Amino acid sequence: MNNKLLLALCASSMITFSGCTTMASLAGADTQTLNLSATEGFNKTLQEARSKGTLDTSSSTYQRVNAVFNRLRPYADQVNQTGVKFDWQLAVLKADTVNAYVAPGGKVVVYTGIVNKLGLTDAEIAAVMGHEMIHALEEHAKSKIGAQALTDLALGIGLSAAGVGQGASAAAQLGSQIGIGLPYSRNLESRADQGGLMLMARAGYDPQAAITLWQKMNKLEGSGGSFLSTHPSNAQRIQAMQKNLPAAQAIYKAR
Repeated sequence: MNNKLLLALCASSMITFSGCTTMASLAGADTQTLNLSATEGFNKTLQEARSKGTLDTSSSTYQRVNAVFNRLRPYADQVNQTGVKFDWQLAVLKADTVNAYVAPGGKVVVYTGIVNKLGLTDAEIAAVMGHEMIHALEEHAKSKIGAQALTDLALGIGLSAAGVGQGASAAAQLGSQIGIGLPYSRNLESRADQGGLMLMARAGYDPQAAITLWQKMNKLEGSGGSFLSTHPSNAQRIQAMQKNLPAAQAIYKAR
């Protein structure tokens, strides 16, 4: 397929993201390589957080997030179709930042601010976690990298990703390497929304909490929450989740 045509299709979400993930692999971001790079970056994030005293391993917030994480993990493994077993790991960072993200291969980073500032319930934490896990399980970061590589190719500037300054934190560098700073397409966000609903339901969390989570997120609009910058929250997304809620509720109630 012509590269410019594939770029347009990736950007408009008119086809599945397989073309973009193929382009990512050609650009050196195949599953194994991407997961390894993410692991190295995640380990640097852990080391830096430990040295600065910002790695949370004992607070009540950490305990709640970790409990949700561990409860979702086996269900996430059940739907892993990447062909590579994930080594799921969690880092809870002490910061007022309202954000959470997942790196390829199952490296989850949650800032305490998203839990504490929003007053999240355990089920709402599961909605955040499920959403992020689906991004990893469906390799959405690879799709973003592939789309960016195609953009670079179309503009004639090569396939190298933009770096970050040496003074940037390890977490920022990790985010840059795997495209965390790039917004997901509406299609990928929708997939993560709907997949996250089903994942949290399978783990025994009421999927209705995904609706209340995004309602809380909507109230933050205009306050500069970084989670909103990469996870656009709007009424249309909530409406889409409400349409899929009956199916998720059926899974939840059948447990």
